Amino acid sequence: MPTESSNVPSPNEIQPPNAPAAGNQPGTTPGIRRQAAEIIDAVLSQTAPENAPVRDQLREHHAANPGRPEVALAEHIASLRVLAAGQSGPGDALPPTAGASRIESVLAHRTLLTAFQPIFDLATDAVVGVEALTRFVSNGSDSADHWFAEASSAQLGSDLEFAALESALIAAQRLPGHLYVALKLSPATCLDPLLPGLLRESVLHPGRTVLQLTETLTDEEPAALASALAPLRALGVRLAIDHVGSYFASIRHVRLLEPEIIKLDRDLIAGIDTDPLRHSFGEAMTIIARQFGASVTAEGIETSDQLAAVTGLGITAGQGYFLGRPSALPRDWESWNSPAPDVGLLTDPDAARRAWL
Repeated sequence: MPTESSNVPSPNEIQPPNAPAAGNQPGTTPGIRRQAAEIIDAVLSQTAPENAPVRDQLREHHAANPGRPEVALAEHIASLRVLAAGQSGPGDALPPTAGASRIESVLAHRTLLTAFQPIFDLATDAVVGVEALTRFVSNGSDSADHWFAEASSAQLGSDLEFAALESALIAAQRLPGHLYVALKLSPATCLDPLLPGLLRESVLHPGRTVLQLTETLTDEEPAALASALAPLRALGVRLAIDHVGSYFASIRHVRLLEPEIIKLDRDLIAGIDTDPLRHSFGEAMTIIARQFGASVTAEGIETSDQLAAVTGLGITAGQGYFLGRPSALPRDWESWNSPAPDVGLLTDPDAARRAWL
């Protein structure tokens, strides 16, 4: 959760603290002063108790600079930046942000769990895999995406991803042994040298492990990922690229990484039965996937018409509320116990560990 001061402009956008105190200060326009005053009023009108120290500090800067809200705001921002840099100064000590405190509490107490959403073979109607989804045990209604964004802002994104991964790998022990498990990971976590060790310690066979990239990549990351993941893929771990069709560079990432699974974004599937452009893109991605020897999974199938459209394109796998909702209940997972033809069982924990060696 961003702090109350997160929407203020940077010090370069407003008058610096050493500006003259005269009514018409050089370089300070009435618009800047008015904007600074409005931002201060907005921050001080907030009532969240966890951010009371931030409000108190802003009040001190405001009181020390009467008639100069732009200077008060600049000093306040500068003090927050000093804190963020790990420095300290007189009166600058602030507690961790509410966001950092929430994430640290989750990490300390592991107040998260894993739900799995079934992935179906559209030709046989059998469940062939699952996607691991993180759920947070809290009184709020924040989505998982919000929690991970909050963790990233608090410089705890990698810690939370590894905690979610550990939860998923533990929960996967209760799944039917023929199902593959798609683990949603950022490129940074896939590049982390801790990842192979964590996977090796699990009982999930490499042949059942799918690393699902969930974020866009920088220009440098595809080559680095290809190199880092090569040893894991040689053991049988598969790579999936998520949200294909939601951003332009996703097609280039498919070409550079040659994943085993291409997952078409739910926004694309939402109109694939009515929008000729979406339908054409889905058809094109199916052709591209065949060229790479990859399979295509349609995400977010919500209606029978969407299901008919994707199967008509030759897409072989799908997930979505129309097919099956996510569940955190092992009794639901056990119902996904009818393997499709030619899917081998990989349930022996010792064999799974040996496969990683």
